[in-house]
Amino acid sequence: MKIKYKGLSFIRQIALIVGVMIISTQVSFSNESEGRHLTNDEEVYDAGKMIIEHVIDAHEWHIMTIGKTHVSVPLPVILYDEGEFVVFMSSKFHHGHEEYKGYKLELDGENKGKIVNVESGVLPLDLSITKNVAAMLMSMVFISWLFISIARSYTKRKGMAPKGMQSLLEPLIIFIRDDVAKPSIGEKKYEKYMPYLLTLFFFIFLNNMFGLIPFFPGGANLTGNIAITGVMAVFTFLITTFSANKNYWVHIVNTPGVPWWLKIPIPLMPVVEIMGVFTKPFVLMVRLFANITAGHIIVLGFMSLIFIFGNMNVGLGYGVSVVSVAFAIFMGLLELLVAFIQAYVFTLLSALYFGMAMEESH
Repeated sequence: MKIKYKGLSFIRQIALIVGVMIISTQVSFSNESEGRHLTNDEEVYDAGKMIIEHVIDAHEWHIMTIGKTHVSVPLPVILYDEGEFVVFMSSKFHHGHEEYKGYKLELDGENKGKIVNVESGVLPLDLSITKNVAAMLMSMVFISWLFISIARSYTKRKGMAPKGMQSLLEPLIIFIRDDVAKPSIGEKKYEKYMPYLLTLFFFIFLNNMFGLIPFFPGGANLTGNIAITGVMAVFTFLITTFSANKNYWVHIVNTPGVPWWLKIPIPLMPVVEIMGVFTKPFVLMVRLFANITAGHIIVLGFMSLIFIFGNMNVGLGYGVSVVSVAFAIFMGLLELLVAFIQAYVFTLLSALYFGMAMEESH
């Protein structure tokens, strides 16, 4: 099965440019608003701040804002500082306006979003259950329940037609096996990599889908966090490295078919090939992170247009809202497809790297 997504990438690039332009226009509109008289209850809408706050990690799970009241789910703060653990709930910070037990959640500056020791000014070791960590734990529990229940269905209904959740996910499982693992790794060796590839695909795909849900327990930008994509890329790198046979390393150090003068006295091609060993997982990490984050920024950028123009004129805000909501819905539908494509691409490239590492000599 071949999926052509070059056209989608072009559309997303154009939309991202529009999103960046939307954020940049906020600066000029804010300046205009600052030039007029603001009442005590009136605030200039900061689109850039709102977008960044929605795509980065946080110590609480924001639900909604009613007026000046923030409704959120507090999360555990776990700090290791000066030889001891400090544990409390993030609600003690009162949205960063107060300190608790000598610690404060910074809202501005270079340590924005981090917890600082007020007295010493240093950053303690932060082991907190943040929004992304909580989302990851919930998705892990959900995926474990999903696959255990499907495995039990296969055991109980052996030889029978799939039913329920089993029938829903079986096409995806067969797709990963027949169109990803077998062609990339080979008929003889693909089976031992199937658990990892299935875990990788469903973890990325389901978290991409959860990230599109705008309310709790969705809305976490988990796969748009470079730490998460980096860990998955490192696992792919380690499996590739430890699965590699002699032929793989020979092709890197002494690439066949390359003129000798590119190998000695300056080993140009071996250096390029060794760099490729590390750039492959790096590309995996950045591709998933950038595509998912860009999608969220674009949707939030279109929604911000309503409030940016609404600050200028209420009628203009209502007029722009029609266009903004239409584009946001279009991007949301596009993100449903991208959620699958990015999971597929990450899994496919991982399988290709495994297959390349075990390629036999011709």
